[in-house]
Amino acid sequence: MVLKRSAARHNVWMGWAYLAVSLVGAWFTFNAYRPTRRWQLLTLSFFAGWFTSELAVFHIAWQVVATVLFVWLGALESWAGIVGLVISLSSWAGLLGLQLVSGRSAGVMEEALREGLGPDYRSEIAPGLAERLARRVSRRHLLLPFYLRDRRVERVKNIQYAPGGGRRHLLDVWRPKRGAHRAPVLLQLHGGAWMVGDKGQQALPLMLHLAAEGWVCVAANYRLSPRVSIPDQLIDCKLTIRWIRDHIAEYGGDPDFVVVTGGSAGGHLAALLALTPNDPEFQPGFEDADTSVAACVPLYGVYDLAEVFDPQDRAGPRGERIGHWFARKVAGATVEEDRDRFVKFSPISHVGPHAPPFFVVHGKSDNLVPVEQARRFVAALREVSRKPVLYAEIPGASHAFEVFHSVRTENVVNGVDRFLAWLHSAHRARRPDVPADPVDPQSAAAAARERR
Repeated sequence: MVLKRSAARHNVWMGWAYLAVSLVGAWFTFNAYRPTRRWQLLTLSFFAGWFTSELAVFHIAWQVVATVLFVWLGALESWAGIVGLVISLSSWAGLLGLQLVSGRSAGVMEEALREGLGPDYRSEIAPGLAERLARRVSRRHLLLPFYLRDRRVERVKNIQYAPGGGRRHLLDVWRPKRGAHRAPVLLQLHGGAWMVGDKGQQALPLMLHLAAEGWVCVAANYRLSPRVSIPDQLIDCKLTIRWIRDHIAEYGGDPDFVVVTGGSAGGHLAALLALTPNDPEFQPGFEDADTSVAACVPLYGVYDLAEVFDPQDRAGPRGERIGHWFARKVAGATVEEDRDRFVKFSPISHVGPHAPPFFVVHGKSDNLVPVEQARRFVAALREVSRKPVLYAEIPGASHAFEVFHSVRTENVVNGVDRFLAWLHSAHRARRPDVPADPVDPQSAAAAARERR
């Protein structure tokens, strides 16, 4: 009798424990669909939604394992355990829905390419480039989302890009191990709210993918707030462009074809860099350097600083104080104190006919930088730009969705790859001196000898 009572109490406790675990799992699922923008829960909601939406299958796996364990321990012998099972089954259905939504990103990217470049844009991609384009999502990447290496790519670390520069004036070069010659160049600018971040942390799936295909990628650090304030970060990015013009040929890159990309704060800097080419105000001491770029691919970027730092967007006095603190750290003032400063350093204030081609990518479920910013920025660009302006609004995507491998990451990377291949094909058509294959002929010959 005593043993039966003890077993019953055990089952009741297991049931309640399983119910608690199932509620936690369900919250992760719900939050991925409806992330909050309230500042009190913003960081927690972002990280939880980010990992859940990008790794939905892995969340199903851990919840299934937890369910099997609790069932074995007798959780279903109590009503709480049965309720927990019903909640878990609903959560799994929601997670499966997230996975299906992430697969729609391939069609969204292709639709953006067709709308912006024309329905027959693929036929305009040079044969040598078209053959390299990915045909499907890599299974290895989906099974190992955090394995961010490629044996076909080498990384040259910590190159100083500014004379007498500090420890933040460093960049890395990612290039094909087989060598490169006059290869197209991608400049990646990391995000991190202008206050944190590093060149080796973000956009690795994109850079590894492109470098394996023959691109030379440059990832640069820049000085961070509060040690400096905007526009010092932009000046550092332009110094990086100057270094690329002067030195990238030594690493196999083509200084005449440079595309800039970045996410979040890096997206802000990438767009601002692309829209202020050769502006002497942002090039003190190197006014004569050519800092123009062939195109810009900002991801979940910030395009209107005045709106982002506006305290009216933060509920309550404490949220307003946090907004003021953040603004002073990044820009040296609040919006109320110096609105013109925030407007001046916003990409949306610099759109014009001079804009290079843009491919703006933003997550529809982004709760850090609302998608409405991207929509307004694209609309402003399309009103005046003479070059293509593409826009992909990725369903179910949170902020920083392409930092590690996932179905959505691979689809976005493949879409950006097609855009860049189209751009470089047009560049090659105008410049017959650019080689059809960026692989270094001497390196290719040496690799062929080794194979024999």
